[in-house]
Amino acid sequence: MDLTQFLRIQARANRLSNQRLHQALRGLTREQFHAPRTSFFPSLALTLNHILEVDLFYVGVLYREPDLRSIFDTFVLADDMTSLAARQAASDERLIVFCDALDAAGCDAGVEIPRSDHVQRDRVGHLLAHMFNHQTHHRGQAHAMLAGTSIAPPQLDEFMLPSEAHLRKVEMAALGWREADVYRP
Repeated sequence: MDLTQFLRIQARANRLSNQRLHQALRGLTREQFHAPRTSFFPSLALTLNHILEVDLFYVGVLYREPDLRSIFDTFVLADDMTSLAARQAASDERLIVFCDALDAAGCDAGVEIPRSDHVQRDRVGHLLAHMFNHQTHHRGQAHAMLAGTSIAPPQLDEFMLPSEAHLRKVEMAALGWREADVYRP
Protein backbone atom coordinates (compact mmCIF):
# COMPACT_ATOMS: atom_id res chain seq x y z
CA MET A 1 0.00 0.00 0.00
CA ASP A 2 1.29 3.43 -0.80
CA LEU A 3 0.83 6.57 1.27
CA THR A 4 -1.79 8.12 -1.02
CA GLN A 5 -4.04 5.07 -0.71
CA PHE A 6 -3.67 5.18 3.08
CA LEU A 7 -4.55 8.89 3.16
CA ARG A 8 -7.66 8.33 1.00
CA ILE A 9 -8.79 5.61 3.41
CA GLN A 10 -7.99 7.78 6.42
CA ALA A 11 -10.03 10.68 5.02
CA ARG A 12 -13.02 8.37 4.67
CA ALA A 13 -12.46 6.87 8.12
CA ASN A 14 -12.57 10.42 9.47
CA ARG A 15 -15.85 11.12 7.65
CA LEU A 16 -17.43 7.87 8.81
CA SER A 17 -16.33 8.39 12.43
CA ASN A 18 -17.75 11.90 12.44
CA GLN A 19 -21.01 10.66 10.97
CA ARG A 20 -21.34 7.94 13.61
CA LEU A 21 -20.52 10.28 16.46
CA HIS A 22 -22.80 13.02 15.19
CA GLN A 23 -25.66 10.58 14.67
CA ALA A 24 -25.36 9.46 18.29
CA LEU A 25 -25.21 13.06 19.51
CA ARG A 26 -28.46 13.92 17.74
CA GLY A 27 -30.15 12.07 20.60
CA LEU A 28 -29.08 14.75 23.07
CA THR A 29 -31.08 17.84 23.87
CA ARG A 30 -29.56 21.25 23.16
CA GLU A 31 -28.95 21.61 26.90
CA GLN A 32 -27.11 18.27 27.06
CA PHE A 33 -25.06 19.24 23.98
CA HIS A 34 -23.92 22.43 25.74
CA ALA A 35 -23.73 21.02 29.29
CA PRO A 36 -20.42 21.47 31.14
CA ARG A 37 -18.31 18.33 31.03
CA THR A 38 -14.79 17.33 31.96
CA SER A 39 -12.37 17.75 29.05
CA PHE A 40 -9.99 20.24 27.47
CA PHE A 41 -12.97 21.97 25.83
CA PRO A 42 -15.61 21.77 28.57
CA SER A 43 -18.65 20.67 26.53
CA LEU A 44 -19.52 18.49 23.59
CA ALA A 45 -20.51 21.60 21.64
CA LEU A 46 -17.17 23.34 22.24
CA THR A 47 -15.13 20.20 21.51
CA LEU A 48 -16.88 19.48 18.22
CA ASN A 49 -16.79 23.14 17.18
CA HIS A 50 -13.04 23.10 17.85
CA ILE A 51 -12.61 20.11 15.53
CA LEU A 52 -14.62 21.90 12.84
CA GLU A 53 -12.78 25.21 13.17
CA VAL A 54 -9.35 23.59 12.98
CA ASP A 55 -10.45 21.36 10.09
CA LEU A 56 -11.63 24.41 8.15
CA PHE A 57 -8.24 26.00 8.73
CA TYR A 58 -6.16 22.97 7.72
CA VAL A 59 -8.32 22.08 4.72
CA GLY A 60 -7.97 25.69 3.64
CA VAL A 61 -4.19 25.38 3.99
CA LEU A 62 -4.25 22.27 1.80
CA TYR A 63 -6.24 24.12 -0.85
CA ARG A 64 -3.89 27.11 -0.47
CA GLU A 65 -6.72 29.53 0.31
CA PRO A 66 -5.81 33.11 1.20
CA ASP A 67 -6.27 34.88 4.52
CA LEU A 68 -6.74 31.69 6.55
CA ARG A 69 -5.97 33.27 9.91
CA SER A 70 -9.30 35.10 9.61
CA ILE A 71 -11.06 31.76 10.20
CA PHE A 72 -10.18 32.09 13.88
CA ASP A 73 -11.68 35.59 14.01
CA THR A 74 -14.83 34.91 12.02
CA PHE A 75 -15.72 31.34 12.98
CA VAL A 76 -19.31 31.12 14.24
CA LEU A 77 -19.95 28.31 16.68
CA ALA A 78 -22.59 25.81 15.61
CA ASP A 79 -25.26 26.02 18.29
CA ASP A 80 -26.90 22.66 17.58
CA MET A 81 -25.89 19.22 16.39
CA THR A 82 -27.74 19.47 13.07
CA SER A 83 -25.87 22.54 11.85
CA LEU A 84 -22.55 21.30 13.23
CA ALA A 85 -22.93 17.93 11.50
CA ALA A 86 -23.75 19.57 8.17
CA ARG A 87 -20.77 21.94 8.34
CA GLN A 88 -18.40 19.15 9.43
CA ALA A 89 -19.65 16.88 6.65
CA ALA A 90 -18.93 19.59 4.06
CA SER A 91 -15.39 20.01 5.41
CA ASP A 92 -14.88 16.24 5.53
CA GLU A 93 -16.01 15.93 1.90
CA ARG A 94 -13.55 18.63 0.80
CA LEU A 95 -10.80 16.69 2.56
CA ILE A 96 -11.82 13.48 0.77
CA VAL A 97 -11.73 15.25 -2.60
CA PHE A 98 -8.27 16.60 -1.79
CA CYS A 99 -6.94 13.20 -0.73
CA ASP A 100 -8.49 11.47 -3.77
CA ALA A 101 -6.52 13.78 -6.06
CA LEU A 102 -3.28 13.35 -4.13
CA ASP A 103 -0.27 11.60 -5.62
CA ALA A 104 3.21 10.94 -4.25
CA ALA A 105 4.52 14.31 -5.42
CA GLY A 106 1.53 16.01 -3.80
CA CYS A 107 2.29 14.30 -0.48
CA ASP A 108 5.83 15.64 -0.63
CA ALA A 109 4.79 19.14 -1.74
CA GLY A 110 5.46 21.97 0.64
CA VAL A 111 2.62 23.74 2.36
CA GLU A 112 2.59 26.99 4.32
CA ILE A 113 0.62 27.11 7.56
CA PRO A 114 0.01 30.68 8.72
CA ARG A 115 0.39 30.67 12.49
CA SER A 116 -0.33 33.74 14.59
CA ASP A 117 3.35 34.76 14.78
CA HIS A 118 5.05 32.97 11.86
CA VAL A 119 4.52 30.87 8.76
CA GLN A 120 5.15 27.21 9.42
CA ARG A 121 6.42 25.16 6.47
CA ASP A 122 5.78 21.44 6.25
CA ARG A 123 4.90 18.76 3.72
CA VAL A 124 1.32 17.99 2.77
CA GLY A 125 1.68 14.39 3.98
CA HIS A 126 2.88 15.57 7.38
CA LEU A 127 0.05 18.08 7.69
CA LEU A 128 -2.50 15.37 6.84
CA ALA A 129 -1.00 13.03 9.45
CA HIS A 130 -1.22 15.83 12.03
CA MET A 131 -4.77 16.67 11.01
CA PHE A 132 -6.00 13.07 11.29
CA ASN A 133 -4.34 12.76 14.69
CA HIS A 134 -5.96 16.01 15.87
CA GLN A 135 -9.40 14.87 14.77
CA THR A 136 -9.02 11.45 16.41
CA HIS A 137 -7.74 12.99 19.64
CA HIS A 138 -10.66 15.37 20.09
CA ARG A 139 -13.26 12.91 18.81
CA GLY A 140 -12.00 10.61 21.56
CA GLN A 141 -12.65 13.34 24.10
CA ALA A 142 -16.18 13.80 22.75
CA HIS A 143 -16.66 10.04 22.84
CA ALA A 144 -15.68 9.99 26.52
CA MET A 145 -18.00 12.91 27.30
CA LEU A 146 -20.84 11.12 25.53
CA ALA A 147 -20.26 8.13 27.84
CA GLY A 148 -21.42 10.40 30.68
CA THR A 149 -24.86 10.76 29.09
CA SER A 150 -27.73 8.36 28.48
CA ILE A 151 -26.51 7.88 24.87
CA ALA A 152 -24.19 4.94 24.23
CA PRO A 153 -20.98 6.06 22.49
CA PRO A 154 -20.73 4.54 19.00
CA GLN A 155 -17.91 2.35 17.70
CA LEU A 156 -15.43 4.65 15.95
CA ASP A 157 -12.32 2.64 15.22
CA GLU A 158 -12.94 -0.29 12.89
CA PHE A 159 -13.03 1.45 9.53
CA MET A 160 -9.43 0.93 8.48
CA LEU A 161 -9.48 -2.82 7.86
CA PRO A 162 -10.93 -3.99 4.54
CA SER A 163 -11.95 -7.26 6.23
CA GLU A 164 -14.44 -5.40 8.45
CA ALA A 165 -16.77 -4.29 5.65
CA HIS A 166 -19.73 -5.85 7.42
CA LEU A 167 -19.27 -3.40 10.31
CA ARG A 168 -19.73 -0.33 8.12
CA LYS A 169 -22.21 -1.53 5.51
CA VAL A 170 -25.02 0.82 6.61
CA GLU A 171 -22.80 3.92 6.73
CA MET A 172 -21.11 3.09 3.44
CA ALA A 173 -24.50 2.85 1.74
CA ALA A 174 -25.68 6.10 3.36
CA LEU A 175 -22.57 7.89 2.10
CA GLY A 176 -22.86 6.35 -1.36
CA TRP A 177 -19.47 4.65 -1.05
CA ARG A 178 -18.46 1.26 -2.40
CA GLU A 179 -15.78 -0.90 -0.82
CA ALA A 180 -14.02 -1.30 -4.18
CA ASP A 181 -13.75 2.49 -4.55
CA VAL A 182 -12.41 3.06 -1.04
CA TYR A 183 -9.92 0.19 -1.08
CA ARG A 184 -8.81 0.50 -4.69
CA PRO A 185 -5.09 -0.08 -5.23
